[in-house]
Amino acid sequence: MSECCGCGKVVDVAALQAKQRRVLRIVLAINLVTFAMMLFAAWRSHSSSLLSGSLDNLGDALTYAVSLAVVGASLQAKAKVAFFKGLLILGAAVAVGVQIAWRLANPAVPLFEGMGIAAALNLAANAVCLWLLTPHRTGDVNMASAWECSRNDIFEGGAVLLAAALVWVFGAGWPDLLIAAALLVMFLRSSARVLRAAWRDLKVSPLATMSASH
Repeated sequence: MSECCGCGKVVDVAALQAKQRRVLRIVLAINLVTFAMMLFAAWRSHSSSLLSGSLDNLGDALTYAVSLAVVGASLQAKAKVAFFKGLLILGAAVAVGVQIAWRLANPAVPLFEGMGIAAALNLAANAVCLWLLTPHRTGDVNMASAWECSRNDIFEGGAVLLAAALVWVFGAGWPDLLIAAALLVMFLRSSARVLRAAWRDLKVSPLATMSASH
């Protein structure tokens, strides 16, 4: 009986890991496509917030790629990857900060039409990603950090859409910079959360391994 239960548990774990891999592949593909679309739109529209969103999508694509690589790996490996994800989010924050500084030195009014269309498409894609990842958000640190990135994307998508509307209303570039600054703060907070969780697991997992060996 115990062997049957053990076999059932192995099958369940294997099925869960297969689902995780499938979801991560889909959201990885979506983020690669939206990154290219947002980057082109940011260049055409001269928008800092759109560029912030495109960099976020690129970071997410890398995040999902490394998440896919460690599905089924040890807690230690997943914690290390989660720590790397936190650094990726921090890198996106730094890139946004540099872009904001450049726009302050070289002011321009973005094209709100291009911003709005790109932001709406990006928000729809992000909603699909979050929906796919939500069933796995309470799993291990690997999937939880992937879900954290996807949740950030929803806020980012809505914020860029708001920036486009405000640029249209005021006919000025400051709403775009304001939203980009808000995204910068969000990235910094999210990076801190992911890094803390990963660091906590990195400290715990070696102790758990030592306990198991005894």
